[in-house]
Amino acid sequence: MEDTVRLSLTGVSYRYPDGTAALSGINLEVKKGEFIGILGSNGSGKTTLLKAIDGLLKGFDGSVYLDGADIKRLTPKEIYKKIGLVFQNPDDQLFASTLFEDVAFGPINMGFDLKEVERRVLRALQEVELQELEKKPIHNLSFGQKKRACIAGLLAMGHEVLLLDEPTAGLDPMGEYKMMRLLWRLNKENQVTIVMATHSVDLVPIFLDRLYILSRGKIVRGGSPEQVFNAPEDMENVKLRLPQVAELIHRLKSEDGIPFDKIPLTIGEARKEIVKMWGGQR
Repeated sequence: MEDTVRLSLTGVSYRYPDGTAALSGINLEVKKGEFIGILGSNGSGKTTLLKAIDGLLKGFDGSVYLDGADIKRLTPKEIYKKIGLVFQNPDDQLFASTLFEDVAFGPINMGFDLKEVERRVLRALQEVELQELEKKPIHNLSFGQKKRACIAGLLAMGHEVLLLDEPTAGLDPMGEYKMMRLLWRLNKENQVTIVMATHSVDLVPIFLDRLYILSRGKIVRGGSPEQVFNAPEDMENVKLRLPQVAELIHRLKSEDGIPFDKIPLTIGEARKEIVKMWGGQR
């Protein structure tokens, strides 16, 4: 991970036409190569925040800078050369007849010749594990494959920053894990910077570098997953729960008096804590 700041938000605020505050004074920095999570319940402002970062939201107060340039002064083409948003519902983003045609749409419109377009499309499909499906009709793809197709479309355009709105929504548990593993691999191996909005807490500690809690348009807590989840009461106040294993250990500690030194966030960490405590009592 580098110290180069790719995204910088200062005082970002936005009100809906009816006067409802959607975002209030958001300050945030995302460095090159980071995997950042924006965690919040439905209606917390996650999607609105992603749209502000992507340049889709107009009329917000404050500033968003992409690689040092004010996003309000950049053209859509300048923005989309570097950054792209994957919507929660892939059917809102996919429109071509076949997978190849859909992923190729962006590179074609960027002016690449057909040979370069094909190279980019096939590489992107391989990166999201959809190789050899390029001729498959979009409507025959599974929901999870459609989500990965949307990611491939952005990778084919050379995007170095991905914004993802609830990328695991609508997937079964194995699909959720596979999606997070894919994003983790793109982040660590390809150095793609990722900002992910989610309300799912169980996989967050395993994959993310930093996490921010968004509640009623405000960032109320931020840091490493360990730092953020170390305050169960704060999570409850914003209508979010701890990861399941952390919730169990927290209850054993607070309600049953079992003296855990810390609240683990993963099964592996919980196992170590239990073995350590059990060994000390033998």
